[in-house]
Amino acid sequence: MKPYEVKAGDLLISDDQQLLDCALIHEFLATRSYWAKGLPLATMNRSIENSLCFGVYLAGRQIGFARVVTDSATFAWLADVFIVEEQRGHGYSKQLVAAVQAHPQLQGLRRFLLGTADAHGLYRQFGFASIKHIERFMEICPQNPYNCA
Repeated sequence: MKPYEVKAGDLLISDDQQLLDCALIHEFLATRSYWAKGLPLATMNRSIENSLCFGVYLAGRQIGFARVVTDSATFAWLADVFIVEEQRGHGYSKQLVAAVQAHPQLQGLRRFLLGTADAHGLYRQFGFASIKHIERFMEICPQNPYNCA
């Protein structure tokens, strides 16, 4: 199947996993993110293989990433969204979220979730809101998920 792509000048957002710079993604997630510190490379690779992933490329170099876990019919979870620090402030995260939401596989979903500690303002611009019935949701959250032997 032909990759989904959104182009704007020198910016390309693509779901083609062959374009992904997995070394950059792993370095960012495992060392610079607050949500995936210590993420093992094998775990990240498995998550990418089993998700709908979006690379953000500026003049051919990857500068961002997003991953969606989905059944492509009723549910999606947006995860691991980032733009590298030196490219922030140019609207690339907005373009990324817009491209994710426009993806043909993610239309007509009953629920689209995400978790964030610091980007509520960004996601509100795209219709995300606090969970209305939080009491209906439960989770299993290991204390140290990436330090399992």
